[in-house]
Amino acid sequence: MTTYGDSLDFLYARTTGAWKLGLERVSAFLDLIGNPHRELVTLHVAGTNGKGSVCAGLEAVLRAEGLKVGKYTSPHLVDFRERFLVNGAPVPADQIVEFVARWTPDVERLGATFFEATTAMAFEFFRQAAVDVAVIETGLGGRLDATNVITPLVAGVTNIGIDHVEYLGDTKELIAAEKAGIFKRGVPAVIGEVDAEVAALLRQLALAAGSGPVTLAYASGGPTDVRVTQAGTRFSYAGHAWELPLIGAHQAANGAMTLAMLNALPDRYRPSQAVAAAGLRQIVLPGRFQRSGRYLFDVAHNPAGARVLADAIRAVEPEPPVVALLSVLGDKDWRGIMDALAPVVDSFVLTVAPTSPPSRTWSLPEPLAYAREQGWQAVVHRDFDRALVRAAETGATVLATGSFHTVGDAMDRLEVSPTGR
Repeated sequence: MTTYGDSLDFLYARTTGAWKLGLERVSAFLDLIGNPHRELVTLHVAGTNGKGSVCAGLEAVLRAEGLKVGKYTSPHLVDFRERFLVNGAPVPADQIVEFVARWTPDVERLGATFFEATTAMAFEFFRQAAVDVAVIETGLGGRLDATNVITPLVAGVTNIGIDHVEYLGDTKELIAAEKAGIFKRGVPAVIGEVDAEVAALLRQLALAAGSGPVTLAYASGGPTDVRVTQAGTRFSYAGHAWELPLIGAHQAANGAMTLAMLNALPDRYRPSQAVAAAGLRQIVLPGRFQRSGRYLFDVAHNPAGARVLADAIRAVEPEPPVVALLSVLGDKDWRGIMDALAPVVDSFVLTVAPTSPPSRTWSLPEPLAYAREQGWQAVVHRDFDRALVRAAETGATVLATGSFHTVGDAMDRLEVSPTGR
């Protein structure tokens, strides 16, 4: 009898090798299972950073409106089922087992990747759950991302940063072209990019795709009167005051992007100001400046994410000393991440998260040598459990960061639930 663990083993086995972009395999697989995505009402979100926050905001507000909402995001932190939420609850494990058992031969025959299989799975689960709307986050890029088979009510690109250069290009212009691939003819497009030149480029790409109307969240200056407190973030936008339970000035930007996407919805789905305000106050966002006792968890995995994390730490001023338990994937800009965090932490404990793909593990002597060159306090414990103990022994506040793997593995060992369930 196939178990949940067996099913995950089969799926994870499809993560080996280079990332394969393209829509041919996922389209063929979706056709086999009845094209569930064509029966869904969707919203689509791409971007380098902030996708998770915007998806969480959209989900929260649409649920406050009384709708049944599916949300598909990646990666997960502790449990694979976090990727597929229906009204905030993970899908049952036996549903995953049943899907994998039924469709394994076709996945193998088509050569579908892990992400392609899980994307199709999400669409089928949401069809079975008869959700009113599904919020869909891209995995990588946009144009050739497996999620880009949908025609959403609204498509949004949060921002553009230098990431995944081996797949998306090494300039903001090239990356913008890939992210903007989710814009479609006749579909409203929302752009959350702060940089005026990049925002103008994204707008040009949206118009070239036939999208309309095209909204720039920062066209009128973006959020103002931003205040970060221990309880969350307050800001003004579009003539109203808003409040989020998420910490960090960057969350005001994500909140503005969320509101702009909601405002672009058809009348049937567009919430009132009161419903939007109530929904934003209910956002749940695992792994983004998530606190549990003296532990802080943040999935910042590139320099831009690390900089906004550092700003949030400055705003909240957690009890010192702050020790960063840091594990970064080897193909990421770990120097940039360390540069951003060093001013707000007292020391680093450098380690390797157990779930990190072996092919992407960073070489610990390099970040240790870099830290010493910069005059930062740092130690190496390759064993993750020893590293976690060392961080807890030396820090009044322990910050687990650097990747989804780092946060998920730390939460798993500390028995912290990402979703609070």
